[in-house]
Amino acid sequence: MFSNPGSEDRWGRLDRPLRRVLPRSLLGRSMLIVLTPLLVTQAIVLILFYGTYLNVVSRRLSDGITGEVSLVMSMLERTPEQDRREALLRDASARTQLEFVFHPKATLSREGTNHVLGPIDDDFERALHQGLGRPFFVDWSAVPETVRVSIALPDGVLDVLTPHKRLSIGPIWMFVAWAFSSSALLFIIAALFMRNQVRAIRRLAQAAELFGLGRDEGAIRPQGAREVRQAAIAFNRMQDRVNRFVAQRTAVLAGVSHDLRTPLTRLRLSMAMLPTKGRIQAEDIQPDIQDMVTDIEDMERLIGSYLSFARGEGSERPVPTDLRSLIDEVAVAAKRAGGQVLGVEGREGIEIPVRPDALKRALTNLADNARRHGGAMRISLWEGERRVEITVEDNGPGIPPDQRETILHSARSGSNGGSGLGLTIVRDIIHAHGGTIRLLESPLGGLGVLLSLPK
Repeated sequence: MFSNPGSEDRWGRLDRPLRRVLPRSLLGRSMLIVLTPLLVTQAIVLILFYGTYLNVVSRRLSDGITGEVSLVMSMLERTPEQDRREALLRDASARTQLEFVFHPKATLSREGTNHVLGPIDDDFERALHQGLGRPFFVDWSAVPETVRVSIALPDGVLDVLTPHKRLSIGPIWMFVAWAFSSSALLFIIAALFMRNQVRAIRRLAQAAELFGLGRDEGAIRPQGAREVRQAAIAFNRMQDRVNRFVAQRTAVLAGVSHDLRTPLTRLRLSMAMLPTKGRIQAEDIQPDIQDMVTDIEDMERLIGSYLSFARGEGSERPVPTDLRSLIDEVAVAAKRAGGQVLGVEGREGIEIPVRPDALKRALTNLADNARRHGGAMRISLWEGERRVEITVEDNGPGIPPDQRETILHSARSGSNGGSGLGLTIVRDIIHAHGGTIRLLESPLGGLGVLLSLPK
């Protein structure tokens, strides 16, 4: 189907004034969501009550009074004697809640108010038409709190005074007031509850704003509904991750000067020891030049490692990846670099969504560490119900248990020409995948690195 641009423009013109009228705050919109159905429900209840129950009751009240008046009128027509008529009317007035007054030789007057608000006047006149069969007039304002019905008889007019309570079920405004007061009470209760929920959201928004401005106010206390509490917990975790990220980058920047100082010092000493006078033979300074080239290569390695650590792996998207194939590629590269791969264990066909380049880089760093510190390594792949584990083991000197946590967060240079950021980079990559990293004792005698990734 094709949309009509004119229709969309028309709806847009109608929507803009509506957006200006609607409240902008979450509390205001929530209250509108609560109040609108409440008022609509009360209006429907009033309409149903007014259109069904009130009409039925008014018809029955009108029929009851009409029946009493019709009975007295028929008895009055069958009683010609004046004395007996007066006694009959007195007896009828005493036995009913009506007052009967007969005016001999009078004519029917139609002065007064013959309509009131509500269905009762129409129902009453309908009942009188059907039950009396004679001309009549209903005056609703002749006597306070009384309805006067004047009926034309052959020899006069019969006035019937009826109390309003005989034709009314009570003041309708009381029911309306009760309905809307109960709605107002429910609205106030809902507003109090919603205010507490919105307060928690406002506190979360304020904490996010302050954190974005660089003012760390610490973790916020989760409050409110479950979803709001979950959002607060997620914000606290995000805040911790950002703080750790900044602390790690700060530590790396602090370690740059320390790690570059050694090769720079050696390079400066080598240049200072070069001859400055006389004839210089290339063969004489070749060892010094080679040492300087080695120092420059070390500096390039250090800077490259720091740049890789600083860039991170945020731009790569997770894709389903065959982990065994990825591990085989790392093992082949380690063999070409001079490492001894004792074996690759694990079945083929294990696929999970990962960032393949980042994970390959992490495994390559582990393989390089194993090659530099031990020379021989073994890589294992294991699949569980919810997680996949990759273990890289070597036969090197290993790391004492009390230093393993420090090594994971270290930005100091290694003893074999590395920057010391290998495990730190691996840790960040695995954490970015939602996984964990552990340093263990290896059966080969060196270090074992266990990577656990969620499926």
